[in-house]
Amino acid sequence: MKTCPITYEEFAGGTRYSPKGLRRLSPLLKDLKDLPLSAEEQRQEAIARAPKMSVPGVQLKLSALLNVNGSSFDIVDIGGRYILKPPSVLYREIPENEDLTMRLAASAGIEVPLHGLVYSTDGSRTYFIKRFDRAGRKEKLPVEDFAQLSGKNRETKHDSSMEQVAGIIERYCTFPLVEHLKLFKLTLVSYLLGNEDMHLKNFSVIRREGKTELSPAYDLLNTTIAARNATEELALPVRGRKRNLSRSLLVDYFARERLGLTGASIESVLAGLESGFTGWEVLIGRSFLSAEMKKKYRSLLAHRRGILF
Repeated sequence: MKTCPITYEEFAGGTRYSPKGLRRLSPLLKDLKDLPLSAEEQRQEAIARAPKMSVPGVQLKLSALLNVNGSSFDIVDIGGRYILKPPSVLYREIPENEDLTMRLAASAGIEVPLHGLVYSTDGSRTYFIKRFDRAGRKEKLPVEDFAQLSGKNRETKHDSSMEQVAGIIERYCTFPLVEHLKLFKLTLVSYLLGNEDMHLKNFSVIRREGKTELSPAYDLLNTTIAARNATEELALPVRGRKRNLSRSLLVDYFARERLGLTGASIESVLAGLESGFTGWEVLIGRSFLSAEMKKKYRSLLAHRRGILF
């Protein structure tokens, strides 16, 4: 039995991907070829194409289209519908880490785009994610990140706070209380999963179906286990604190006092997270992380879970 890198389901067959995984990409897709570049070649290609791409960010990226007839991801400069992130030379197992973290967030009820792992010609795995700012063949949905909305840039994206994030939601979103509940859940999930990189560039609003709301989550990564000697627990402070966070700070202060959520809403989020931990353990076990990194992931989750619950 093999594990599909798109669905994490076990399956028997002659391909690297399960039929269900391939159907998620396209109902017509019967197979998916390896990317024709090694991890190093992808990194070099990403550096060379960076000036032409409309996908910002520190992590190396490639833009791609899904070629159903050719059963492949085709790398392009413009018009891509998918983003590819090759392995990093600085941090271990980043594609596998990001894929798992996004999957865990989705199982907690957080909206995320279609994503998964695709094999490369050297046997390495590259993370792919479908762009959520595209609709139909040509329509581009309006998306702005919170750095843009608050007059910050890439150098000042950490010069803010979770309280200010809430303020941006109140200013720009159609139904702020609905988005506050999403923000609370995303904050708890980021804390539990060691995602200490939720700066202003990693929050966005999207305009769709006549309303402005938080975009699907992206760039969720367990940076605590990826980086050595991580000291912070959130990228943006809550009541001035980025570390040694507590249930009182996250729930009583941030959710109840600052976000104005009701007790029933808060308890619903907490209960949903707590009931999903068994499923998280299953997903970690089925993930493509090494045994060592799975152990680190589980250890951090157990520690943070103990603090929050």
